[in-house]
Amino acid sequence: MNCMHCRGVMVRGDSAFQVDRKGYHLILDRVPAWVCRQCGEAYFESAEVDAIQEAVRALDERTRRLVVSV
Repeated sequence: MNCMHCRGVMVRGDSAFQVDRKGYHLILDRVPAWVCRQCGEAYFESAEVDAIQEAVRALDERTRRLVVSV
């Protein structure tokens, strides 16, 4: 598998994922991913993307009363 960014070789590893959303910040330090040996670009498989989206939806629901809307 080659990197879509630089065409380098992708290897299995892990990568950080970060999102700033609706008044909170979510940082996951080590998510399984394909990582480019050359440029470090990370690609997540659908299972990881689904799990991240599920976590974000849960946080949206649970933080709704805690975060002040602007």
